[in-house]
Amino acid sequence: MLSKEQFLKARDFILTNARMIERRLFDFHFGSGNIEGVYHAVYAYRNVDGGFGHGMEPDTASPESQPLFSIMALETLDEIGYLTPELILKDFMPYFESVTTAKGGIPWMFQPKGEYPCEDHFKTVKEWAALSTTAPLLGILEKHHIDIPWMKKAEEFVWDEMERIQERHVFCNLCVPRRLQFLQYTKNREKAEKAITDLRKWIMADGILCKDRLDDGWGLYQKPHSLNYAPTPNSILRSLFSDDTIEADLTNLIHKQKDDGRWGHLVRTQ
Repeated sequence: MLSKEQFLKARDFILTNARMIERRLFDFHFGSGNIEGVYHAVYAYRNVDGGFGHGMEPDTASPESQPLFSIMALETLDEIGYLTPELILKDFMPYFESVTTAKGGIPWMFQPKGEYPCEDHFKTVKEWAALSTTAPLLGILEKHHIDIPWMKKAEEFVWDEMERIQERHVFCNLCVPRRLQFLQYTKNREKAEKAITDLRKWIMADGILCKDRLDDGWGLYQKPHSLNYAPTPNSILRSLFSDDTIEADLTNLIHKQKDDGRWGHLVRTQ
């Protein structure tokens, strides 16, 4: 739906302003398809303990390994089809197992150390096990047909946490996709289908979707639209939205492109 001019403006903004990892991802999806370039860009953030740091999430520049950053690295390699069971078990699981809590889950973040630039919301993180990191890790392990003892307690934690949280954070366009990553691949299909049904109900409840496309907050955190929940045609939640709604939101998203080619605070779509 992008015009050639709009695409080129977006490309030029990325090539001028983005970090190497985003530039390599752009090249993979829209250019040469070079998978090795993405791999090397991701591993530039890897530490000797096997975790990933160094500002892989730009809101903090601290170099120490963080569970969230390590999940992001894993998700990126999964996105481009680079992961293998051997790579996951050798390069990722030792770090994740080392930060697993007594409850069986892994934390979202540890409070960054040192005097490195850091947004306030990372300075006050609670260092306890989180659904938003444990669920996607389990989903990727299941997707790649990995079965290790660590998964048993982690899965118990994820089911318990989903029951505890219920509809809270359903507005979050970061938390819901990671919950769905687990629900898509878990072997417990009966519980997964119930959880997906609950998500569908909560998302469509009054006050969750931002239906006013002129709202300055449309597409921002806590003001989601259809593309937050169905970023691709094969998304689990795609059937929640009519073709007209998806097309209208895509059109509105395109119209929000800035003169320099960027979009601000909006979901990435394919």
